[in-house]
Amino acid sequence: TKLILLDSLLQEKMSMFADVAAAPPIEVFQLGRDYQADTDPNKVSLGVGAYRTDEGKPWILPVVKKAEALLAQKIDKEEINHEYLPVLGHESFAASATKMLLGESSPAVKEDRSFGVQALSGTGALRVGAEFLKNIMGRDTAYYSDPTWGNHGLIFKNAGFKTINKYRYWDADSKGLNFAGMIEDLNNAPEGAVIILHACAHNPTGIDPSKEQWGQIADLIKTKNLFPFFDCAYQGFASGCLDTDAWTVRYFVERGFELFCSQSFSKNFGLYNERAGNLTVVVNDVSPITSMKSQLTLLVRAMYSNPPAHGARIVDVVLQDPDMYQEWRDCIKIMANRIIDMRKGLRERLEKLGTPGTWNHITEQIGMFSYTGLTPEMCEFLKKEKHLYLLKSGRISMCGVNNGNLDYVAQAIHDAVTKFQ
Repeated sequence: TKLILLDSLLQEKMSMFADVAAAPPIEVFQLGRDYQADTDPNKVSLGVGAYRTDEGKPWILPVVKKAEALLAQKIDKEEINHEYLPVLGHESFAASATKMLLGESSPAVKEDRSFGVQALSGTGALRVGAEFLKNIMGRDTAYYSDPTWGNHGLIFKNAGFKTINKYRYWDADSKGLNFAGMIEDLNNAPEGAVIILHACAHNPTGIDPSKEQWGQIADLIKTKNLFPFFDCAYQGFASGCLDTDAWTVRYFVERGFELFCSQSFSKNFGLYNERAGNLTVVVNDVSPITSMKSQLTLLVRAMYSNPPAHGARIVDVVLQDPDMYQEWRDCIKIMANRIIDMRKGLRERLEKLGTPGTWNHITEQIGMFSYTGLTPEMCEFLKKEKHLYLLKSGRISMCGVNNGNLDYVAQAIHDAVTKFQ
């Protein structure tokens, strides 16, 4: 009787959540924690996807500081407040973001066949779009590139997609695009499948199709009646030019495609924790837009009710003011050019050291990340012995490289490749 009573008491004290299994850590965030705990003075963080200055520090864009000062004045005058935004967000921000992506001369803009939905950065825009495609349109198959950003599969899985496939993208031998494999896999996709495409600066490889290849991809998507869902996280940040980085999305619009495109202002505005994003929607006919917005309203209402205002207001202030808009474009060039310079510097040093293999892919890739081709054992060696923190896939954030650590990073990579080649 005493044992039964003891067992009963223990069961009463035991949490109903006691059997919840621990989820595996998210690699990139665990890497950041490991880096922070490392006391070695030579440590280098090459994991996180956030811009750093040549001094290795975060950069609050001067134009963002100006916008925040203006907003503070408006708060002081009570011209703006902390009331709820509409469910679909800050309307001026969404319209400006959509126009920035598609271009003012876009037929979709001129004919009112496009609209934006403010979202919780690019991640939120992807999720809102995925929820709409699954729950309203009945789509349940999605394809993403192999490799891709680590969150794509999870977003579409949690939105309810039953089948999530990969299409070939990276060619490890050439350290370039496996275009033939990509086309073959997309050609095998069933009609109506959602195809997740990187608008520019592919994450993690930094390899984008050429304009001619994009033309062939568009032909296939049209022939197979697939749905293109672009992810645009780096407009302006990749090449330094907003128009250059938006070319692919604009090309698809000019070809007459209906499409979704998630936009993030984390990288190009440096608004990482403000979660400023937009879902751009392009349709062929204005008639369904009102109904689409009504369904999107219900989806957003059930997920987070309405979005935060501060980040969207910052972006909107800048995009609406011609002088601030130009200053922002200048800031983008500064960030993009620093990354391009670091690519050149890293390649030059690896080649000067005589590091085994070829390293032209470092400068042929574009954007924040470089897919180095380093093996998992090389990456583990670099972390444990050289205090370089990078993903096991060999992806490095070029923002973590600067003139102060460039020689050390190159020598460390040289040592790893020489040891394990």
